[in-house]
Amino acid sequence: MKNQVLISGATGNLGQDVVKKLTGLDYGLHINVREGKAQAYADLNNVKSYTADLSDAQQSEDFVKNAIENAGIISAGIFLAGGFAMGKLSDTSDADIEKMVTMNFLTAFHLVKPLKAHFEKNGGGQFIFIGARPALVAEQGAGSFAYTLSKSLLFQMAEMINAEGKPKNITASVVVPSIIDTPDNRKAMPDADFDKWIPGADMAEAVAFLLNDTGRKMRQTVLKLYNNA
Repeated sequence: MKNQVLISGATGNLGQDVVKKLTGLDYGLHINVREGKAQAYADLNNVKSYTADLSDAQQSEDFVKNAIENAGIISAGIFLAGGFAMGKLSDTSDADIEKMVTMNFLTAFHLVKPLKAHFEKNGGGQFIFIGARPALVAEQGAGSFAYTLSKSLLFQMAEMINAEGKPKNITASVVVPSIIDTPDNRKAMPDADFDKWIPGADMAEAVAFLLNDTGRKMRQTVLKLYNNA
């Protein structure tokens, strides 16, 4: 079995594509699940599940600790958990911002802290985040202010990890889709040209590339998978 990897959001639409791809490449996967979903991927020998609410710092730390105990050494963290909400700046409340920051930033941050300490003790490691194009192109974020703001924090965290982690062989990469082709997105935008979107399988390919021998040599990486959207 190849390297051991920790994944958040593995039961979501994108998570299923990433788990399928990495299972085919023989990675050992350690995923968090919510109460009632403990049987997710129970049929896959390479996947170990841990019940954890990633909005809670202590549960997140316990998830990482238990995964390390089972894995020995974890070489990468892949952060897929998150959520989306519409709303212009003028319509956004404190609660809206807090919700999006919790879903898109804190669910990653709570894992980054203990995992970074593990990487420092074991000669390095990779962080892979899922960004959003509106966080790079402000005009596109006008209608989703809280979401865009929360995603922008991931880019900032990746930059800080890269700056601090350079002498420690710790890297952070961000994969940035335009629109991922999921059932939820098709339902929300039924008149769109789905062929211009990014299939989840292509996102999974990008993640797998970052984990391979060439991808691990890349630095300050932002992969933009926009297709024609």
